[in-house]
Amino acid sequence: MKAIQIFSYGTPDVLAVTEVERPEPGPGQVLVAVAASSVNGHDALLRSGAMKIVSGRRFPIGVGLDFAGVVAGTGPGVHGVAIGELVWGTVHPREKHAVAGAAEFVVVAADRIGPVPAGLSAVQAAALVVPGITALAALRGATHLAAGETVLVRGAAGGVGTATVQLAHGFGGRVTALARTRHAAALTGLGAERVLDYRETAPEEAGRFDVIVDTVGTDLARYRRRLTKGGRMVTVGLSGPAIAAIAASTVFGSRRIRTFSADPRTRQLAELAGQVASGAIVPVIDGVHPLAGIASAHRAFDAGGVLGRQVVRVSTSEDPVDPA
Repeated sequence: MKAIQIFSYGTPDVLAVTEVERPEPGPGQVLVAVAASSVNGHDALLRSGAMKIVSGRRFPIGVGLDFAGVVAGTGPGVHGVAIGELVWGTVHPREKHAVAGAAEFVVVAADRIGPVPAGLSAVQAAALVVPGITALAALRGATHLAAGETVLVRGAAGGVGTATVQLAHGFGGRVTALARTRHAAALTGLGAERVLDYRETAPEEAGRFDVIVDTVGTDLARYRRRLTKGGRMVTVGLSGPAIAAIAASTVFGSRRIRTFSADPRTRQLAELAGQVASGAIVPVIDGVHPLAGIASAHRAFDAGGVLGRQVVRVSTSEDPVDPA
């Protein structure tokens, strides 16, 4: 089967389509015939070598945190998962994988998948897994957003940003989105009350907010100062300076800068599916790329300035590859 692997760290040019043995599910595992994957910040960091403390220097390393596809097999001890079922899920984000989501087949623990919500294609599902779960964790688990509170979403045009705008609006938040002006109409349509161009608006000019969700990871201290009394801030844009800012903010107690690691399991995927079913969130896709063109998807992600996700279509049609 075909899989995307890297044999060294670097630019998107290090991504290679390789031929590998099809994996087999072990106890508690499922085999998924992948139809689509997407490009996450995790994938870009892994590819560049920024996560080498986890991934190490032994190659090859598989790429692709998330996936959507059809269950092609189950290992011993797996119950409640049907062969042929369309599912979405992720590989373990803190483990090294020789084959990951950007491959024709992937093996994962059965508790890392869930049924794709009715009405979503595999491409749409792949675009929503990590952004949706991350937005849910930011708004419910980390900041406990309440209806009527003001919310600032920084990096609002990205995958996590567009998901956060939608869910914050759905939870009753009054959303201000920081993004490029050309995305203002789309973000307003997703639920933002205001859209401010981050290139023209200093943090001090944006106003004050009960909740700030940051996906960028820079100028965190300046944005933290925009919190109201009792406000909460979370960032998913981790870097060296961001980690330093998070550590320095602990003196501010409840108004410190928080972060978290979203690790989707079946329960969280079911919660996200419920939000999809209610109409609170839809996938936002900027581009769809073939498996052989995954480098172009990573280049678009690295360049930024787009609206939504870069999706990699693993099979040659909308349907997953034949699981037989």
